[in-house]
Amino acid sequence: MPKHDDINKPILRNEKFAEKITTRIWYEEPSRDNPYIAQRSLCHGYDLLELMQSCTFIEVLYLLFRGELPGKDDARLLETLMIALINPGPRHLATRAAMSSAVSKAHVSHILPLSLSCLSGDHLGASEVEKSMHFIKSSLQTKSTMLLDSLMMQYPKPPEGDWHIAPGFGCRFGSIDVLSQEIANTLCAMTGAGAALRWGAQFASEIAAHHSGWLNTGIAAAVFLDLGFHPRSGPGLFQILSSPSLLAHGLELANKPITAMPFVDNQHYIIEQS
Repeated sequence: MPKHDDINKPILRNEKFAEKITTRIWYEEPSRDNPYIAQRSLCHGYDLLELMQSCTFIEVLYLLFRGELPGKDDARLLETLMIALINPGPRHLATRAAMSSAVSKAHVSHILPLSLSCLSGDHLGASEVEKSMHFIKSSLQTKSTMLLDSLMMQYPKPPEGDWHIAPGFGCRFGSIDVLSQEIANTLCAMTGAGAALRWGAQFASEIAAHHSGWLNTGIAAAVFLDLGFHPRSGPGLFQILSSPSLLAHGLELANKPITAMPFVDNQHYIIEQS
């Protein structure tokens, strides 16, 4: 038993904290007149004003996360993915959240963060992207046929509802997501496509007999891996690429009455008695 004095003795932390915040991403050269104002900004050593004149948004986005400017093929691959993922669709929970918050008269500055929180989950969301990146990365040296047999034993198809046999792969409303398949085909045919996209395409073809295939989260995961992004970056990048439509769908309903959205009618609005 500890002594009474030992119980009351404060426990000191042994960590030595940094004296100041540091970053390798961004450097701000202070103004001569006011050191709290930047007169020049550098992103991984590249002058911001020069980037504005000579680079695209996609190239600077890549630079921000990877520390170097992309080659032409990588930039084109990322830009194509950005177009493909720009809208998760009006059926997606995140889009519905944007619509509902807007028509409920939430302030427009809250539409995007509210909807992005709904895009962060495991089902067709940002968390699934990270898990899919880990899954694909760990499976690149495994034959998809052998892996499929193992996965089907571990995760048998449920009698009803969607089945995600692995993160980023499965069915939607009981069928193959045909648009995701076409998007994946387009990306796989590009010069910048790499091992992750090729492996994912093979795996998707193996599970097609089970009415399953690529999901958008798996496509994003494969492209991010081929571009050299760490799995930690996947969720945030997926949210960035999907965010324009979430805001657009919200703003579309921002000035409309609450009746512009469906609501449960009285016949089906039942409060169960406990």
